Formats: sequence, structure tokens, C-alpha cells
Amino acid sequence: MTGKSALSQMKIAVVDDHDLIREGFNSILVNNGADDVEKYSTAMALIEQLDAGKSFDFYVIDLELPDIDGFVLIEMIRARNPVAHIIVSTVHDEIWTLRKLLARDVNAIIYKSGDGNEIVMAINEILKGNNYYCDAVHKALKSACDNSVHPSSRELEVLYQIAQGKTSREIAAAMFVTENTIEAHRKALLSKLGAVNVADLIVKAIERGYIRKSGVIR
Repeated sequence: MTGKSALSQMKIAVVDDHDLIREGFNSILVNNGADDVEKYSTAMALIEQLDAGKSFDFYVIDLELPDIDGFVLIEMIRARNPVAHIIVSTVHDEIWTLRKLLARDVNAIIYKSGDGNEIVMAINEILKGNNYYCDAVHKALKSACDNSVHPSSRELEVLYQIAQGKTSREIAAAMFVTENTIEAHRKALLSKLGAVNVADLIVKAIERGYIRKSGVIR
């Protein structure tokens, strides 16, 4: 299903601390047939509703919220609703931000500077079983020599700690797993980034935007 008939059956949560953005998305969604749109200015306002038993088909979230980091919110939503459809609306076009979002398997990424109607396009594509990334996202990934194999969020956590110079034993202790598990993550990272050793891994991670030259990206 696409179009108004599909949107009319969807429960949608919009989380953004800017009134104009919230109202703008609400107006676009309602004008395209949505009957159930709830707006939240903070992450915890949404989480409180989810903990009270409410659920949504789509979550449209900003990354910069006044109370909780948007990446943390993604994990909190998924912990409560593993099949949640998450659409990220952001002003951030840095490659490392896009990498982190891809690692978290968000269903769509759109820019606030783009066409507001992309929110409807994103929902319709997701309903067809596809992900939706706006053209600017595709261009950014292409220019960064993107490939389709990305480290998982767990592997990225290991990568960040490797970049800090931590040993497998130290990382294992910090993540409450065995050293063998960390070694498996290391091997996966080397394979996915096509690196031959840790030094090469860090260089390639910086080149592809997973970490910054000035330090790790959290």
C-alpha cells in the first residue's frame, strides 16, 4: 500500500525539539492522509509513552535532542520495539554520522534542508520493504567510496576502543565479554574494512568516516 490509504493506517511519532519542524512534519503527514501523528519535543516524553504501553509504526527523530542523544534514543526505541521503523531527520551530513546511522540499521535518512515531502516518500518506500536515503546521503556515501558491508554497532564499539589504544583484554573487560569475542570482532573489522593490521584498520576507518583523525566518534 502507498499514498493516503497507507498513511491513514499508520501510527507515527515525531520527535524534535524545534516547533517548526514538528509542526511542519505533522502538516505534511496529515495532508497526505495520516490520521495518527503524535509530536514530542524530548526523547524522554516519547520513552515514557512507550513504557506505558504505547507503540508506533514509524518514529521520525532528530539526532540533537535536549535530553538524550539521538543515537541513544534509537537504541532505546529498538529495545522496546525491535521491529520499529526509524526515520532520522537531521542537519548533519558528516560521513561519520551517516556511518553510525547505517550501523544502526535506520530505515531512512533525510535532511532538514531537503524537501519536506521526503518524509512521505520515505514512509512509502519502507512500506514496500525498502530503506530510503535521500539523494544527498547517497552522494556523500559514494564520494566516500562506500560499500555495502558496514561494521555492526557492536563492532564499531570495539573499533572506537581499539582507536584509543586498548588491548583486547581491556576491551573485553569494559564490554563484559570474553577476549575471544573481542578477537572475533577484530577479525570482522579487518575483513570488512580490508585492513591487514591494526594500524591499517585505523587508517581505513578514518578514510571511511568511522572515526575522526582527532579522536573517536561517539
